[in-house]
Order: sequence, then C-alpha cells, then structure tokens
Amino acid sequence: MVDRKRRTQRLVSLCLLGCALLNYPLLSLFDVSLLVFGIPLLYGYIFSVWALLILLVGIVIGATPPARDDYRRPPA
Repeated sequence: MVDRKRRTQRLVSLCLLGCALLNYPLLSLFDVSLLVFGIPLLYGYIFSVWALLILLVGIVIGATPPARDDYRRPPA
C-alpha cells in the first residue's frame, strides 16, 4: 500500500514537473533563432523534455513492485 501511494505521488510530481517545463516562461527562453544540429532550439527542447518525462515515468513504474493480491488462490 505504501509503495502504491509513493508511486502515485511520484507520478503526480512528474506531471507537475512536465507542466512547469513545458509552460510559457521556460519555453520563451528557448524561442530563439538558433539551430542545433539543424534542429531549431525550441523543438529540440520540447522533444528532450518529452523524452525525459517518458524515461522518468518508465523508471517510476518499473521500480515499484507489482501489487500483491490479497485473495487466496484455490488449491491446485
């Protein structure tokens, strides 16, 4: 139960982090006429943040053990 609560808290935190990183004040910092490896800096930033969030969600989901079933299985 504690693991599920902690996982939920971490996922909510990641959602809030994603909202903060993809919101106006930070996006305006990267909205310049600059190409990095032929990609506009703003597009590279958005893609990088998106990929990072997917990676972090995968780590959070994969790091917590699956929920234990509380019911008893019938004998085989």
